[in-house]
Amino acid sequence: MLNVAKEVATLERMTVDQLRARYGEVFGEATRSRHKEYLIKRIIWRLQANEQGDLSERARRRALELANDADLRSTPPRQAKVIPLPAAPTATTRVKRSAGVNARLPMPGTVLTREYKGEIYEVTVLSDGFSFQGERYKSLSAVAKAITGQHWNGYYFFRLGGGERSAGAPVPAR
Repeated sequence: MLNVAKEVATLERMTVDQLRARYGEVFGEATRSRHKEYLIKRIIWRLQANEQGDLSERARRRALELANDADLRSTPPRQAKVIPLPAAPTATTRVKRSAGVNARLPMPGTVLTREYKGEIYEVTVLSDGFSFQGERYKSLSAVAKAITGQHWNGYYFFRLGGGERSAGAPVPAR
């Protein structure tokens, strides 16, 4: 009778090279793996399979039937041809963001637009907050609360992403 706990303890004390040799004894073939936990699991699995018996002859026949019916690819898939796009002329300039700026936010000066309950709201991104209807707010969540009267995650409300919902995903109306 196989004592799994004792066998696992013995295998855990072995080096990777010793485990590879044991793998060869148990499976009858060499392994390329050098992952110790993987080798231990595979060896224990095979020892248990040998101890408890292998697949029935009926199961083996069915597995062979399924394997014969499988569509096997005889040639590897072709590599997709990558056609480089011509460089588009740009009139933009690259500006480095300061260290304290949240990467989910657009650049200062950007106007965020959101339709909510049939009205369109515009918020201007400032370097130190947001401007909405002539007032300054420290966060987008505060602006969203001013619009809806309820607490909202400002990034979700203005569909800026950075969370579970992607940018542009519909946000349920409250």
